[in-house]
Amino acid sequence: MADYAYQQESVYNLIPKEEVHIQKAPRYMSKYRPTVVLEKKSSKDPMRTMGPAKVEVPSPEKYLKKHSHESRLAEKAAQATKDLRNTVKNPAVPARGDIPPMGYTTNRDFVKTATAVPMKPKPTCVDTSKGHKQLLENSGLLPKYIKKANYGEVPEYLHKRNEEERMMQEAYDNYVREQRELGAIQYLSDEERRAVLEGLKRNWDQLHHEYQGISLVIDTMSKKFQKDRLEVAMKQLENSINLFERFKTIYIANN
Repeated sequence: MADYAYQQESVYNLIPKEEVHIQKAPRYMSKYRPTVVLEKKSSKDPMRTMGPAKVEVPSPEKYLKKHSHESRLAEKAAQATKDLRNTVKNPAVPARGDIPPMGYTTNRDFVKTATAVPMKPKPTCVDTSKGHKQLLENSGLLPKYIKKANYGEVPEYLHKRNEEERMMQEAYDNYVREQRELGAIQYLSDEERRAVLEGLKRNWDQLHHEYQGISLVIDTMSKKFQKDRLEVAMKQLENSINLFERFKTIYIANN
């Protein structure tokens, strides 16, 4: 009704329209249906309420006996045990007056076995609350290393390294002595070394004062170049100062 009320007014809407009936396809029917219906009626319909018409009456002699439905596993196990006992039979216990067998020997020393000291348990330590334990010897709690024969001695590789260093120092000293005898090198005295060291530090102070005066904002290439130049020069002076402070004897070449 709502659709009809809001339709656009037209003369053609006043003409009644014929109803179109859709023809449905006929329902599928199997050709075996009559055979199935006949088979069902002939086999199931006569006893669908009270069962088959004629049933064989059970004989009074075939009544349900006790334990007839129980499993026979226990009976089979008992029979297997009985058969095993019949096949493997232990020798009888000798009587009190029987003569023991002669010539029987054994390698076991019963005297030693009777007097043997029982094995003592290995000492262990428990290291967790859940009961985990390990041998006390491997736990690091026993001072077993101080009981070694070579405890406290210098290892062999250290002797070898010290000997190599001593030989290298001797070779260097011989080379320096030969060069000094030839007049190719000379060494600075303590006064000269201190004077050079003070001059290096004075130069570093001047470069550092100049470095502190650089602008904080490096916004031009000239400022960046000046900053890099001062840093490189200060680094070289620092290396030279460390060299003169580290070594007391300084050799220089004459040429």
